[in-house]
Amino acid sequence: MRISRIEPRAGTQAFFRFRRVGDDYLITNFEGNWLILSAEEFEHYVEGTVPEGSALETKLDEKNFLSATYDVTAAIERMRERHYFLHSGPNLHLMIVTLRCNETCVYCHASRAGLDTPNVDMTPETAERAVDLVFESTSPSVTIEFQGGEPLVNFATVKHIIEYARKCNETVGKQLEFTMVSNLALMDEEKFAYLMDNRVQICTSIDGPEALHNAQRKLPTQDAHQRAVRWIRRINQAYVDRGLDASLYHVEALLTTTKSTLGLAKEVVDTYVDLGFKTIFLRPVDPFGFAERTRLLVEYPRSAYIEFYREAVDYMIELNRRGVEILERYAAIFLTKILRGTDPNYLDARSPAGAGIGALAYNYDGRVFTCDEGRMLYEMGKGLFQIGQVGETKYRDLVGSETVRAMTLATNLEGQPDCATCAYKPYCGTNSAYNYNTQGTVFGRMPDNAVCYVHKGIQDYLFEKLASNDPEILEIFDRWTSFRPRDHFVQ
Repeated sequence: MRISRIEPRAGTQAFFRFRRVGDDYLITNFEGNWLILSAEEFEHYVEGTVPEGSALETKLDEKNFLSATYDVTAAIERMRERHYFLHSGPNLHLMIVTLRCNETCVYCHASRAGLDTPNVDMTPETAERAVDLVFESTSPSVTIEFQGGEPLVNFATVKHIIEYARKCNETVGKQLEFTMVSNLALMDEEKFAYLMDNRVQICTSIDGPEALHNAQRKLPTQDAHQRAVRWIRRINQAYVDRGLDASLYHVEALLTTTKSTLGLAKEVVDTYVDLGFKTIFLRPVDPFGFAERTRLLVEYPRSAYIEFYREAVDYMIELNRRGVEILERYAAIFLTKILRGTDPNYLDARSPAGAGIGALAYNYDGRVFTCDEGRMLYEMGKGLFQIGQVGETKYRDLVGSETVRAMTLATNLEGQPDCATCAYKPYCGTNSAYNYNTQGTVFGRMPDNAVCYVHKGIQDYLFEKLASNDPEILEIFDRWTSFRPRDHFVQ
């Protein structure tokens, strides 16, 4: 179709970025507003020939895409809301209470140690010095997350941290929460009762159907899936018995997508639904720890991952249409930024990223790292991301270290050449530790960066769905971005 020529009007366009979405064009602006334009509308816009008084001019004006009416104050407020986290300081504090683990996972990121390995447990003294640093954070709320290895192996130190942190908080008065990432295979009645009574949130790993899970997360007894399922059901029932809303309070789970997962999209989703999960996090495998050694077994082209992702989320949307409540976590993270104009504070997909300024990781031996991936790289012989030692390094020297400054600069997408011109820049983020491990630089090279490819692929999918303007999909996406606080876990 030929577009009638209209003389360009000065100042029609404000700053924008664009990307092709199907037959249409997505445009986004500095503060993250967006519009889907037809090819004809897009040509009018880029040529400065938007008809005065037209519906196109009205919708461009409403989303702040016209320079003549550009609302600077509104843009500033929008940017401030998107970057609220910059004024807080580290709120997530990862306690690696042991490297020992009872499971042998084919993709283990943590470089786990065997159960009989000596000197890889955090001592109570080291734990107290780590907690002291936690409460020096300027963040008004802090979450202490127990990781490993398998944290249930060193449960005495887990308990000590909880009780010592509560004591410290009596004078500090922060909003305090505890979470634990566990395979659940070593759970028993005593540990279960303690975690429930002390309101510790539980997250586990479910890699899909029983056969796949047991093949990837190995126990000598070949029943890792069965043990996890038993305790998932027990914990979820405990929340119900305490009068909590089952749609909000339940065990969370993480999936690691390996080569073996790619053909099982529907089976993975069905497994999660059958176990009562409301969320699936379809994470690609990361090249940390054992995953780098077992690359031939677990790795795949990221284009194959995007095909898997599309199939899985299409199926989840279909289930939601039937009344089954299930969401995909990556989608919820990006959609919250796209539809709500705020950031859910997922530290690896924000700008700048959370390493050192949103999170700190405390190794079993008291070494402090910018992030858990930095700690993983240390176990692989790459010590770049260690920034201190508990009991020796002051808090301000940790968060103000040259390493943290460099990572903050590197993950500020305004300074990334490829990101600065990308339509998805307002909603995206990058990970310096991943970039360093795979590309040899904390800045990364986005044109051939696998995380960038995945983030773009997911957002392409989401904007295709938004462009369809399907009322049911829009309602589902709105539900996926509705936040309800879990006040029961606040200490």
